[in-house]
Amino acid sequence: MECIHEMMVHQYSENKKEIMKMKNYTITVNGNVYDVTVEENGAGAAPAARPAAAAPVAAPKAAPAAPKAAAGAGSIQVKAGAAGKVFKIEASVGQSVQAGDPVVIIEAMKMEIPVVAPEAGTVASIDVAVGDAVEAGAVLATLN
Repeated sequence: MECIHEMMVHQYSENKKEIMKMKNYTITVNGNVYDVTVEENGAGAAPAARPAAAAPVAAPKAAPAAPKAAAGAGSIQVKAGAAGKVFKIEASVGQSVQAGDPVVIIEAMKMEIPVVAPEAGTVASIDVAVGDAVEAGAVLATLN
């Protein structure tokens, strides 16, 4: 009987250790709230980074942009509605566009999202090139 009791206490201790390894967190990402449970591996805090002996590597330079008219040449801005990659440029400098006409196509999350002219005008500048990564709200083109 004592042996069974010791086994039960040992099992309880092991289960308690397993439970103790789990931590609950509430995380907010882009305004969305997530409740997550994380199992800790028992290593404690992450080890402090040691200073590197070599000089730090500079960030890669951006690829040169395609030729375009002067950035911001027009008074009407055409801005990206979502972050993504420039998939296609539908309009060209000097082209007349109507409100709602696609100017640039952004690829985000495997979807092609048209960025349209907010009002009628003439394309004054295209400020991005195909393949450029853009953030939401970035100016992609301008109109007059």
